[in-house]
Amino acid sequence: MKRIQQLSRQLINQIAAGEVIERPASVVKELVENSIDAGATRIEVEISKDCLDIRVSDNGSGIHPEDIELAFSKHATSKISNADDLFDIHTMGFRGEALASIISIAKVICTTRTKELETGMKVECAESNVKKAPCGCAVGTTMEIKELFYNTPVRQKFLKSERVELSYIAEILQSIAIANPSVSITLINEGKTPIKTSGSGDLLCVLTEIYSNSIASELKKVNKADELSKISVTGYCSTPDFTRSTKKSIYVFVNNRVVKCPVILKAIDTAYKNMLPNGKYPFVCINLEIQPKDVDVNVHPTKKEVRYQNPNQIFNFIYSAILDALSSFKQQETHTVSETIIPFAKNYNTITDENIKEDPQEEDTVYVSQQKFEEIKETNTKQFELNVKQIDLNLPQTAEVEETINIIGQYRNTYIIFEENTELKIVDQHIADERFIFEKLTKDLETKEIPSQLLLISDILELEPADVTLICENSDKLKRFGFGIEQISEKEIVFKKIPQVISHVKTKDIISDLLENLHGDLNNIEEKMLVTMSCKAAVKAGAELNLWQMEDLIKKWKTTKMPYTCPHGRPIVHSFSEKEIASFFHRNA
Repeated sequence: MKRIQQLSRQLINQIAAGEVIERPASVVKELVENSIDAGATRIEVEISKDCLDIRVSDNGSGIHPEDIELAFSKHATSKISNADDLFDIHTMGFRGEALASIISIAKVICTTRTKELETGMKVECAESNVKKAPCGCAVGTTMEIKELFYNTPVRQKFLKSERVELSYIAEILQSIAIANPSVSITLINEGKTPIKTSGSGDLLCVLTEIYSNSIASELKKVNKADELSKISVTGYCSTPDFTRSTKKSIYVFVNNRVVKCPVILKAIDTAYKNMLPNGKYPFVCINLEIQPKDVDVNVHPTKKEVRYQNPNQIFNFIYSAILDALSSFKQQETHTVSETIIPFAKNYNTITDENIKEDPQEEDTVYVSQQKFEEIKETNTKQFELNVKQIDLNLPQTAEVEETINIIGQYRNTYIIFEENTELKIVDQHIADERFIFEKLTKDLETKEIPSQLLLISDILELEPADVTLICENSDKLKRFGFGIEQISEKEIVFKKIPQVISHVKTKDIISDLLENLHGDLNNIEEKMLVTMSCKAAVKAGAELNLWQMEDLIKKWKTTKMPYTCPHGRPIVHSFSEKEIASFFHRNA
């Protein structure tokens, strides 16, 4: 075994940097939080060269020339001075580790000036060596990070693509912008600005700048204070009819610090319990103001986690605040829109559509702003139907079923009751149809791409930059499933094509499910996508069917390889033998 030896300062800093600097987004977080601590009201972040070059400039207080070298040394900070200060932290940073960690794994150029001085200072750092010289610059600080991880190639190797790393940076900046609405934050990449907030101080304004104007009407204000305990919470939460497919849109801040807080997340989940469908989540952004002495932020290297002196109090306080905000919500009158049901006759595997050209071109796609569509409460779909050309859905011909099937009827427009030989059977119409479509799509995917349909009219959808990135990263996978999606801007996409089987589903609903699948385990993406599409395409529970529609659905279901459970694992059919029925009525079968 080798002898024990003291590590070099450079190696110590590189090891420490591994805890603080995980990826380019970590650098951005540390530098932007430093800018906020310096009182900046305007912060600009510019990313280039696969996210390995980062430039952060602000109009904050700057660094005094006499402190500049100390600022880049380990455990040097202006934010605390004794042990008591650790329990009374009012700033984002306090450990004095960030800059020392960054210069150990990147080349750094810092230009800074305080308002008391006419000239600034330029500092160049490489391999923990610091050189400085006077320079002319504006009040504030500009940090230029060059060749991030240049001396730790293993770390660089494990970074993801530029698009993905940029999405992580965008997520960080979105959170910081929401937590600090009085600070203007801009993200620049290759001349584009995925994020730009005005710094107006109005949280709702920031949310519309990051998302879209339409989000404002979906949110309820959260505002609750307990003067005795000196805690308060402010922010917004969505109404129960406005949902997201992941928890990414739940923003939790403690004293304006972005944190992961199981206590608060549990309170939010509990408040929305029984209000949201399974797998759906609210949009929430709340900031808890609490006495610094009552919360410990020094429990994680990245300061993402916090501990409370009284977690039960925090849970109950947040829970009641969300409920208070939702108490004013009244379920709006819903308009019943009948779903387009494909006729289920034996040879009716086609639908007709008028306004479809013989050879439709992509140039025919009309882009319509989503905002305009949201002003329309109902759409008369028949205005788009003219009976000119048929689109073949390529559904397999129904196999002849030898058994005698006698359709008795439909119960509550959800269950089909029929007699087969000597048995009485009840089938859930939605999941029976779902099973048939699932197996059909699975077969299509094994041999070719799933058939798609060109959209003549398509909404432009506004998403978070990170979600746009995710969609674009997986465009080839989505193409196999019949989706044609184009990026319009950093926050906008448009559907050019969608799978034929779900052509009746709104694109706004489709994108929600797509993102939910893509955010999960990509190893099972094919099965999850097929299950989702089958569920969307299948005839719905509550849809009234006539006798021949019921008969055709049952015959198609009978051709499936696994007719007893749906792709989700739920049972499809329940059978009653003649003997069971006779026994119930005390008859001899």
